[in-house]
Amino acid sequence: MKYEEFYTSIENDKAFKIIRNKLKSPDTNFSKNGYSIHRTVSGSMPSEDKKNVVFILVESLSGSFLKEFGNKMNITPFMDSLAQKSIFFKNLYATGTRTVRGMEAVTLCIPPTPGQSIVKRPDNHNLYTVCSVFKKKQYDCNFFYGGDGYFDNMNSFFGGNGFNIYDRGRGSVLSDAIKTKRNNIADSEVTFENAWGICDEDIFNKMLRVADEQYKNNQPFFNFVMTTSNHRPFTYPSGKINIPPGMSREGAVKYTDFALRELFKKAAQKPWFKNTVFVIIADHCASSAGKDEIDVANYHIPAFIVNLPKVKNQKIDRQCSQIDLFPTLFSLLHWNYDSDFFGKNVLDPEFEERALMGTYRKLVLMKQQKVMVLSDQKKQAFYHWNKKDNSLKPVSMNREFLEETIAWYQTADYLFSNKLLK
Repeated sequence: MKYEEFYTSIENDKAFKIIRNKLKSPDTNFSKNGYSIHRTVSGSMPSEDKKNVVFILVESLSGSFLKEFGNKMNITPFMDSLAQKSIFFKNLYATGTRTVRGMEAVTLCIPPTPGQSIVKRPDNHNLYTVCSVFKKKQYDCNFFYGGDGYFDNMNSFFGGNGFNIYDRGRGSVLSDAIKTKRNNIADSEVTFENAWGICDEDIFNKMLRVADEQYKNNQPFFNFVMTTSNHRPFTYPSGKINIPPGMSREGAVKYTDFALRELFKKAAQKPWFKNTVFVIIADHCASSAGKDEIDVANYHIPAFIVNLPKVKNQKIDRQCSQIDLFPTLFSLLHWNYDSDFFGKNVLDPEFEERALMGTYRKLVLMKQQKVMVLSDQKKQAFYHWNKKDNSLKPVSMNREFLEETIAWYQTADYLFSNKLLK
């Protein structure tokens, strides 16, 4: 959906001026004028320290599943323990309701442009992604998925943006346009599989084996794992947890938590563990797909940065977005890097709290309890969100808030559509 055809817009000059102002900070330097957000970000006490990064995008992990957020069922005991010994994001929101939206948000650090996710759009190769930052520092970048990555165009997107692929698809070639390796996960490496793919334990074990090889070759790595077990039909290996497979979402969540515990148990024995940061976040909430209205509570997700010994463990209360996760990590690593990202370091004292969310047709900017919704047919609505009952009450329009909302989405759409994120 072309933004300016369907949504309220403002002059591009004004939109980019607003967004560049939102993205500026003492540690950034814009390198281009006009219709660009390209800038260099300078870490305080810059470091060339190359910590390995294991990034886990967890299927359908709503914040409401965690005891940390009030759940009484005790289905995430490991993640609840992790929340006490990590950098834990308490007030972070997904950008969308689909896995591909979560992938787009964390790799491109971009608001959800209308229509399909960029992961599923044409001409989405050779974009400036978080992989670009790792590649510039000579990291080996890999994408692990327990099903066939042909689904949802994942292999094309990740392969076309510098990742080697590990999945259950057959064959080694992705396409002539993608110069990357595709590695099949062999039957001998699988203990359990359903329609979505192999269980979380199996995909984590595959990642561990690859990480061992990378360590042996003295190769720093960025390993991106997409899980599948927390998904209908909610089946997983028997005998692992006290809820029988296939019974309920709660069982799948508890198995997901169990598999993460096993991953950390095994990883802790590895020689590369002490130099490895683990980053965990949900792709989106459970049972949120297909809703056309904005159900704010159904965008709240947990996120963790684990095993950064020189950084104090803390719980971050600031309202923020999936797009802020990697800029925050890069800051914690004290890296200098180029950025075409809309996300910012949440720990910056000047960080302005906000979250960006959407459906296929609605685009949202939330600041604390104020929620602006842009709809197609060039409509807009402004609400006060009541967190207690998750209700939206209409309030009178705020022109400045409206223009800022327009600016986030109009500039993101402009940059992608005009191939300025290459």
